[in-house]
Amino acid sequence: MRKYEIIFIAHPDLDEENLNNVVEKVKGWIADDKGEVVSVDNWGKKRLAYRIRKQREGQYVLITANMEPASVKNLSQNMRYVESIMRSMITSVDED
Repeated sequence: MRKYEIIFIAHPDLDEENLNNVVEKVKGWIADDKGEVVSVDNWGKKRLAYRIRKQREGQYVLITANMEPASVKNLSQNMRYVESIMRSMITSVDED
């Protein structure tokens, strides 16, 4: 397994409960592919550098997880179809 950082920007109008539901959904997809969530860090609402879906702000969430490389594609596709996720990025973390 490799270590990955999954960061996504959620719609700014989501309340805390709906944002937690989105986070749980992403964590569930990781667990379904036999991955392990190491940490979840909610960065809160931040101003965007440019408009995304006519929004000037977004709620940033960082998830650190251990996953198989083949699982990354499935997770990326699943996140693309969640309407409340405006942008997402998955990066591999080099372990020293």
